[in-house]
Amino acid sequence: MNMQEAAERSDSLLDATFGAIRPEVQWAHDDTSAGTCDVVRRRVVLTVVSEQRRGSFLGVIERFWKKSGFDIISVNRSVDSPDIYAKTADGFTIGLIIGDKGQAFFEADTPCVEKSAVAEPASKPNGPAYAGVQIPYPNVHSAFWSAPRAN
Repeated sequence: MNMQEAAERSDSLLDATFGAIRPEVQWAHDDTSAGTCDVVRRRVVLTVVSEQRRGSFLGVIERFWKKSGFDIISVNRSVDSPDIYAKTADGFTIGLIIGDKGQAFFEADTPCVEKSAVAEPASKPNGPAYAGVQIPYPNVHSAFWSAPRAN
């Protein structure tokens, strides 16, 4: 497998993960990093995920990854910056990190593979593309993900 093929595998992992989120969230591609033998693909969620819904959001992702046969390798249940990481049987690592102001970041890291050129992701974001400019903080409202939990 070369770096381009590994990047495409990472894209398919991210596509499947976002396909499991219901209701869907709006997202954009973030920068791709290519090392000497590995690639990191990143996506940023533009939908506001309220503090009260973050646990549910993380739970949806964790359940999907487990159902997909991934090994959960790390869970940080921090109130301010929770995250979760999983590893696939073929050595890819995928993570969800909740950052500043609740912004959700996904990244998929490849194992070390054969050096090659790496193209931009082929998948299209389901909202604005922010190529070459800073991605804003979450600014898309969802009746579900942005809402406080009902008591």
